[in-house]
Amino acid sequence: MIDGFRDAFRLPDLKRRILFVIGALFVFRLGAHIPTPGIDPDAMEAYFAQGSGVLGFLDMFAGGALRRFSVFALGVGPYINSSIVMQLLVVIFPALEKMQKEGEEGRKKITQYTRFGTVFFALVQAIGMTTWLRSAGVFSGGTFLSVVAITAVTTGAIVVMWLGEVMSDHGIGNGTSMLIYAGIVARMPEAIIDTLKNVGYSQLNPIIVLLALVIMFFVIVGCIYLQEGQRRLPVQYAKRMVGNKVYGGQSTFIPLKINTAGVIPIIFASSVLLFPYTIASFFSGPVAGFIKNVFDPSGRLPYILVYMSLYVLFIVFFSYFYTAVVFNPNDLSNNMKKYGGFILGIRPGKPTTDYIERVMNRITLGGSVALAIIALVPTFMSRALNMTFYFGGTAVLIVVGVALDTIHQVEGQMLMRHYDGILKRRGKSGGLL
Repeated sequence: MIDGFRDAFRLPDLKRRILFVIGALFVFRLGAHIPTPGIDPDAMEAYFAQGSGVLGFLDMFAGGALRRFSVFALGVGPYINSSIVMQLLVVIFPALEKMQKEGEEGRKKITQYTRFGTVFFALVQAIGMTTWLRSAGVFSGGTFLSVVAITAVTTGAIVVMWLGEVMSDHGIGNGTSMLIYAGIVARMPEAIIDTLKNVGYSQLNPIIVLLALVIMFFVIVGCIYLQEGQRRLPVQYAKRMVGNKVYGGQSTFIPLKINTAGVIPIIFASSVLLFPYTIASFFSGPVAGFIKNVFDPSGRLPYILVYMSLYVLFIVFFSYFYTAVVFNPNDLSNNMKKYGGFILGIRPGKPTTDYIERVMNRITLGGSVALAIIALVPTFMSRALNMTFYFGGTAVLIVVGVALDTIHQVEGQMLMRHYDGILKRRGKSGGLL
């Protein structure tokens, strides 16, 4: 693996991409520590200490910026919300769907609309959060400082959106996912130190901590198997004559990923469920209190059961939704037919399309349910062991999924240039180590 990373930095283009990502992440982490004017840091820390788990959950997506109410306090939240709304609108309105299928020009227009939506969501959330913190006694600024704070936080969300886009274009991996990944990883040292302190002060039983680590190890292994698992459909290519040469006749397979959507369903489901809680936090009364109880990820019984049920349903929904966006069985079937390929036992054309779609629906159901189970295991574990667990299944899935996706993209770049991949180093005998 060390040799693989060394080879990655021998390629000028790949080295430039990796260094670009590192530089962008540095800017992101720097912005997460620039405070917004008018905020009392001590009062903010105390407010988080007595707040619900939703604050910590929001802070996870902001990479710790919300706890400081820095200029990047909103993180990638507004961009994710805008992306969800835009993708749903594309499905609902035929004009947008036609625009998306127009090629590069149509996709640019959809991206532009998504950016406008990000500005709207960022402005609304910045106004709401400033009002919310003022009522909590954390924000002490007057009207002028309120305008400055709203402008700074909204601008920060736009900068985060821009960072994610340029990382996707000029770096390695998905930029938005990388920013979330960096925010989660940045909190790990603090979480480890807090856990060790609790053990040292006899507030945590070392055996319980060890049991939690063992369970998390199996959760991580499950994440890897889920991200790497695939169903292989056998494909046979018929022989055909082109001039005096014979082409085709070989057997291969189509790899259908069990979890085609990756960590997107987790991110989307979390964002959708956080939105009602965020809106309800701006109001008081029994209705607002009920909504906050239902949509609090660390709430009490029986509300937490409602939240978990909705969480599972949204994960399954977004798994199917995103898979339908990125995977088209009809195009795959037509390409196979064009080059003389067919699935064994299935006729080319529509029967092949129906068969691929049927298989994809089945494995997507299994993958989405497994995704939901892995995401909820740490929550149940935390309640059963009666301990604070800093990184839930959502965070673990994002970290593992983004890391694997990034490694695969680096390997793809290396293999195109005749280098062995990071995870595919070969020994002298030619076998995989």
